[in-house]
Amino acid sequence: MSLAALLLRHQADFGPVLPVDLNGPAVARLDLTDANPVVCHADLRDTAAFEVIVNNMLAQQHARVGIGGYLENRVIYRRSQHFGPGQVEEARSLHLGVDVWLPAGTPVLAPLPAQIHSLADNANFGDYGLTVILQHELDGTIFYSLYGHLSRLEWTALRVGQHLAKGQAFATVGPYPENGDWPPHLHFQLIADMQGRVGDFPGVARPSERAQWAALCPNPNLILQSSHL
Repeated sequence: MSLAALLLRHQADFGPVLPVDLNGPAVARLDLTDANPVVCHADLRDTAAFEVIVNNMLAQQHARVGIGGYLENRVIYRRSQHFGPGQVEEARSLHLGVDVWLPAGTPVLAPLPAQIHSLADNANFGDYGLTVILQHELDGTIFYSLYGHLSRLEWTALRVGQHLAKGQAFATVGPYPENGDWPPHLHFQLIADMQGRVGDFPGVARPSERAQWAALCPNPNLILQSSHL
C-alpha cells in the first residue's frame, strides 16, 4: 500500500498541525506561481517587502492565514541561488509541501504520536532555517513529517529520539531571518523514505521530476484536511 493510500485510510486519526481552523473563512489560498503578477514582478529578495506582499494578498481575500503550494511550480524560488540558477541546469521550483502563512510564534503540533528523527539549522538564504523531522508509524509503516521555518527558542530544547504525543506542541513558527529568511510560515511536508538524509530533505524539486517526488512526498493535505486545498 502506498503512503498516500495509508494516510487516506487513517484520516480520522490525525490531529491538527496548527491551532488554526484551516477550513475557516479566515483562510485563503495563495498563488505563488508566475501566473500571479504580484509575485512574478516583485523583488522578493527583500524579505520585509515580501512579507508586505503576502499580507496584502491575504487582506485582499479578507483572510488572516494563507495556505497552498503542494506541487506548485513557483516563481518565488528565483530569490535564492540555493535552488539553482536555471541557466546551466534545470532550477528547482516544484514545491513538495504545503505552506501555511501565519504569524511567527504560532505553535506547531504533532498530528500523530511521534519520535524526533532529526534536527538541523538549514541556514542558507531561502532554505528551511530551523527544521524538525518527525518519525511516525501507522499499521507497521514508518513515515516522516518535516516542519520548516521554525523559531530558534523552542527548537533548541528539542532532542533527537524525544517522543511526542499526538497534539503536543513542540515548536513555533519562526520570524525572519532565523527561519531561512522568509515571511513567517510553516512548511509542512510528508516523506515516505528519508533515503539516509538527516535534518534535511528536498522541499523543492525540478519540475521534470514531478512524478518521482510526488510518490515520495504525498499530499500533506491528507493530514491537514483543508477545504482550501
